[in-house]
Amino acid sequence: MEREVTLMEMLETREARVRAQEGLRERYGVPVISFTLNIAGPVKDSPIIRRAFRAGQEELRAGLRAARLEELWQGENLAPTGCEGLYAVNGTAKEVKALCVSIEDGSPLGRLFDMDVLGSDGRKLDREEVEGGPRNCIVCGRPGKGCASRRVHTVEELQHATRRILEDYFAAADREKVSALVTQALLDEVCTTPKPGLVDRANNGSHQDMDIFTFTASAAALAPYWGKCFQIGRETAKCAPSATFQALKQAGQKAERIMFAATGGVNTHKGAIFTLGTICGAIGRLWKADDPCREPETILSECGTMVSVAVEADFAALEAKTVRTAGERAYLEQGLTGVRGEAAKGFPTVREVALPALGRALEAGLSKNDAGAIALLHLIAQGMDTNMVSRGGPELAKKAAEDCARLLERCPLPEMEEIVQLDQKFIWDNLSPGGCADLLATVLFLINWKEYVLQTQ
Repeated sequence: MEREVTLMEMLETREARVRAQEGLRERYGVPVISFTLNIAGPVKDSPIIRRAFRAGQEELRAGLRAARLEELWQGENLAPTGCEGLYAVNGTAKEVKALCVSIEDGSPLGRLFDMDVLGSDGRKLDREEVEGGPRNCIVCGRPGKGCASRRVHTVEELQHATRRILEDYFAAADREKVSALVTQALLDEVCTTPKPGLVDRANNGSHQDMDIFTFTASAAALAPYWGKCFQIGRETAKCAPSATFQALKQAGQKAERIMFAATGGVNTHKGAIFTLGTICGAIGRLWKADDPCREPETILSECGTMVSVAVEADFAALEAKTVRTAGERAYLEQGLTGVRGEAAKGFPTVREVALPALGRALEAGLSKNDAGAIALLHLIAQGMDTNMVSRGGPELAKKAAEDCARLLERCPLPEMEEIVQLDQKFIWDNLSPGGCADLLATVLFLINWKEYVLQTQ
């Protein structure tokens, strides 16, 4: 992908693009957009350049949809000579050009976008025709034409400026996407119905102090926290993994206060703050602008590396504590390590149980809701939820996990009515697998994050 191209290759590519533009114009009789990137130097194609091209395509398509300008044809060519996109658009040349100028001027990546518009008569429109101002130099900020014509800046300066624009953009874009996708996962988890003993769209499960709106308020309040965890991971990527986790713990304590303020003191997402905060930090540690880590196995493994030392120290210090959480009591009395032990091992239940279960259900054609409900059963069946032990005791929690396991053994893809019956029994027994709910949200986030990264490459 990354190789130097010759002047002859660039000239041949330009001639081929002109022929394609003319062919589209003659075939459809409408304006044609030619979208390329302004990349200095002999290397015109790379993973990060393609990410920028994908981002530009998405902005252009979104703009066309918003302006109700119909795409009659669209094509692309990804080559060593650069990324190219051609669009035949049903609209006037001026309104199409105005849209392209607004994207070039309004996007953080826009200075690298080159969106030429040819009218149905074959004439290339200038920016000034739609009140577009001059484009500024990416190095010094002065009008770009003057710097280019006088060759004021070296190729190395232009390449450095280009790389800075790309990295700054994707660092911010990926941080925002992490926050959005974790928030979506939390909302998808609480909306998944039925969920034995948990708040969902049908009922409040085994809880008297919360409902679905308590969870939506909490998810909204926590939205900035996930991006903060991603940023902590980036900023501490060259430090020891344990240092990242210590920084995440401090951010998590603040997030807990924000959660309690939003819910009036109700614990909706304390476990998720730990679990998903750790995962967002791992994504930040592994992040590269041209190739963000998308594989759940790698991300979860990084979590284990970050958490293991601190968790071992926490468990070793429990004997000296006088005030203990329910999870800490479960460890001392039952040997259950809970979500902290899960994290220290790299979330094996997520990796080996929940992700495959959700994948199988989706591949079988089930909806996201039903697939999520079944994945939750697989998590409960593992018998590792300390919330269940805290609320019902070890024997009742064990029996509930066994009930889920027997149902899945009898029918790997059970009907929702059968899960409703489990829900009623969990409510009767006052059981609530809140830790499993956090892991379900984790699974939903990981699959959406992977899909997002794949779409942007």
